[in-house]
Amino acid sequence: MKRNGGRDHYRASNAEQSTWDRARRPKRCKLAGSPFLRRTISIKLRLGWAPQQIAGWLKRTFPGDEFKHVSHETIYRSLFIQARGVLKKELLQYLRTQRTIRRSQHATLKNSGLGQIKNMASIRQRPASVEDRAVPGHWEGDLIAGSKNSYIATLVERHTRYVMLAKVKNKDTESVINALIKQSRKLPNELYKSLTWDRGKELADHQRFSLATHVDVYFCDPHSPWQRGSNENTNGLLRQYFPKGMDLSNIHQNRLNAVARRLNERPRQTLDFETPAERFNQCVASIG
Repeated sequence: MKRNGGRDHYRASNAEQSTWDRARRPKRCKLAGSPFLRRTISIKLRLGWAPQQIAGWLKRTFPGDEFKHVSHETIYRSLFIQARGVLKKELLQYLRTQRTIRRSQHATLKNSGLGQIKNMASIRQRPASVEDRAVPGHWEGDLIAGSKNSYIATLVERHTRYVMLAKVKNKDTESVINALIKQSRKLPNELYKSLTWDRGKELADHQRFSLATHVDVYFCDPHSPWQRGSNENTNGLLRQYFPKGMDLSNIHQNRLNAVARRLNERPRQTLDFETPAERFNQCVASIG
């Protein structure tokens, strides 16, 4: 009996040691054994997708196929801890950094316009349905600044996070209002009901915009960029394409449309990894 007990103890010790040996042995990275994942991740990174967006998109697109799923942590590890047969180091350049929400660079230029806008409606007068993003058709807007007094108008739909970009000739209110009116005509009336802006004097003629488009305009409180959080986040992403100090006056509208399309085709965690384009198209279909 003792001998059998000794053999059992020996076998148990060997089994325990084997378990520890397997645990300590480096595991092969999932990407090393999957050309599909390596190829897909490389393509999406080059499109500007973040690892978390890629992981969420794979899980949603291939819900029953675990071999086509990978965590965003694995993608990051594969990029920063180089190993043969995994992701190439050159893909690091496509990762976005400094993603914190911040005020736009030109916000200080707008201080001179505070208090000079007549008959403005405060953001506090917005309907509750706008506040909680319950229905589509409510937009946040701003300008991003470049060198040589050049600007781009940025618009983000609150419900779907859909982005539109508009070329503006100048920062004066006539130029900005004209550009916004032109842009509004690309949308069904049901999907453009309100616009929230900060208190920059470029929207001093907001009443002309509302008269031409039947879109209500609401103005943020002073020094409160978080009240346009979706728009502020988008402006940060746009700096990947239009860096600070870049002359924006020569950017063609076709280029702006292409950049907007790139952003709209990225999956978003806040949309359960659907893309803004998918959500927006669903809204368009629902009113058709």
